[in-house]
Amino acid sequence: MACFPLDRTQCQTAENTPEELVLRCRLVCLLWRNVVDLPSLWKRKCHLEGFHPRAPDRNVPDWKIFYFLSTLRKNLIQNPCAEAGFNSWKIEQNGGDKWKIEDLPGHHGREFPDPHVRKYFVTSYGLCLKNQLVTLKNHGYWDELMDEVKPAIVVKDWYAARHDCGCHYQLRVELLSADYIVLQEFHPEDVVIEPWSDATWHEVSHTFHDYPRGVRHVILHHGGRDTQCWAGWYGIRVTNSSITIEPEVAE
Repeated sequence: MACFPLDRTQCQTAENTPEELVLRCRLVCLLWRNVVDLPSLWKRKCHLEGFHPRAPDRNVPDWKIFYFLSTLRKNLIQNPCAEAGFNSWKIEQNGGDKWKIEDLPGHHGREFPDPHVRKYFVTSYGLCLKNQLVTLKNHGYWDELMDEVKPAIVVKDWYAARHDCGCHYQLRVELLSADYIVLQEFHPEDVVIEPWSDATWHEVSHTFHDYPRGVRHVILHHGGRDTQCWAGWYGIRVTNSSITIEPEVAE
């Protein structure tokens, strides 16, 4: 096969963008394809851009995949801390006096562990539920990646009660096919918090490993209510929800 190498300004291997490497350099000839596929090239790019495994001695099975997942990594939940009102969230149930947004720490509440989080969603005396659907392809996660590599999908949510009122909290996260069929789910038991709690913020976290092929969407549902049927907003408080696709593949 003839090889027409690019000049130094066109392809500087590790210094090039990943798009240039895969879509331009790799297609020049067999030699360039082999160079672009070298694990050492992608390992160098990871080190140059500060992408490192959590454990220094951890074996990375595919440095190219590790690099792409690292560049894509972000919270896929939009408006997780209510800074944009209810934008990006779909209200499923709006019982009692309906969902409301309040500023931290709120009445009979505590500050959030992260000072950058300034608001939360709060429920009422009737059941309040909302959800957000994440379409993975919209964030750069292509189908083959999700089917073959199956990177870890990590879901986190934070909840707290008022000091002076009890409440219920519920969470359900589903991995969905392209046709919105549930392929796997995380649905822990509802949390019941009694009145006169310490109002501490609690984090719930779950990692999806080795899930079925065909995952194209992730949907997070959460909410709850108070336990004493008080008018107003005495129910569970939620904020800082997140869905991330981790660069270290599931084992």
